Amino acid sequence: MARVLHVMRSPVGGLFRHVLDLSREQIRRGHAVGLLCDRETGGDKAQALLAAIAKDYALGVHRISMARRPGLSDILSVHRAIGLASHHEADVVHGHGAKGGAYARLIAARSQRGGGPIAAFYTPHGGALHYDPDTRQGRLFFAFERFAQRWTNAILFESQYGLQAYADKIGRPTCPTLVIHNGIRTDEFSPVTLMADAVDLLFIGEMRRLKGVSVLLDALALLTSEGRPVTALLVGDGPDVDEFKEQAMALRLRDTVRFAPPMPARDAFARARAIVVPSLNESLPYIVLEAAAAGLPMVATAVGGIPEIFAGEARRLVQPHDPRGLADAIAELVANPNQAAADAAALRAAIKSGFSIPAMADGVLTAYAKFGGPRTADLRQPATRPRARQPAPGE
Repeated sequence: MARVLHVMRSPVGGLFRHVLDLSREQIRRGHAVGLLCDRETGGDKAQALLAAIAKDYALGVHRISMARRPGLSDILSVHRAIGLASHHEADVVHGHGAKGGAYARLIAARSQRGGGPIAAFYTPHGGALHYDPDTRQGRLFFAFERFAQRWTNAILFESQYGLQAYADKIGRPTCPTLVIHNGIRTDEFSPVTLMADAVDLLFIGEMRRLKGVSVLLDALALLTSEGRPVTALLVGDGPDVDEFKEQAMALRLRDTVRFAPPMPARDAFARARAIVVPSLNESLPYIVLEAAAAGLPMVATAVGGIPEIFAGEARRLVQPHDPRGLADAIAELVANPNQAAADAAALRAAIKSGFSIPAMADGVLTAYAKFGGPRTADLRQPATRPRARQPAPGE
């Protein structure tokens, strides 16, 4: 039985979903788990969710100040994180994202408990790769990443792409590395019942340029100008949403394109016969896994870890920044629904066998056992019941 403290900054989005899925599976297997995240991020929704699940986490659910940018406030916050890990006798600190990874390694660096130091594992989730190496902040962060590998038992990448991108920007890691793909829940493979007024195409995600929304609108405009209009629903919010609405108006897409606020993915899936993922950059996006599990026909770009999801079907992917190529792929999908359904069924079967939460947890726990030192060497043995949750200092 391991005592694992997961550390991340933001309790929202795909990274948080990954941590919840992984930690819940670890709890189900009898391990004692805790969460540590920023107290300012996520609003009331995150706070309500964390409060609802706290009873299941033997090491507690804790929120401290974790500013997005490195600063003096981190000194006090790291000190408090070290105290929490020590108080709860953590065997493993598993950091997620750039900030969570930094805190996890600093906790490990300061741990001096009997039986060896706390083991530190790090899953970047692309966070470390968002920094520009040509900026002062990027240079400082990448220097820290290289230095912190001495306190890192292993880096666990969610995609082969993530590993390669890390190596290209920061350098080949000197600590052990593993690629462990994200997994999704069994219930997400349930079929989706389409609404009567379902549109041809769905985009769901953050409304920002990196997601390729502008390219998608240009592709839809091309199809309209060629007499092949496609109806589309764009679901989400973000910093560039107003820009995209103006672009849709300028391209005269008001009759075929609608925008909608964020909603649960499966609710959105019911509103369209297919999904498009026109991203310009990605890591291993959950939306692709979720849509594939739901059996939605899909047009996606060949970026990040998406080709790893499609595997032998990666030839169907479209190059990013290419409205013409995207338009042609959308037109082919809409014109050949039977082939699109067959392709979707094949992808769904591949996802079901290779991207499950149990498989993800197996990979992570195996990494703990192999690289975590004496504290985690017995993880291949049957788990025992976790010790009762102890209140943290100040609770």
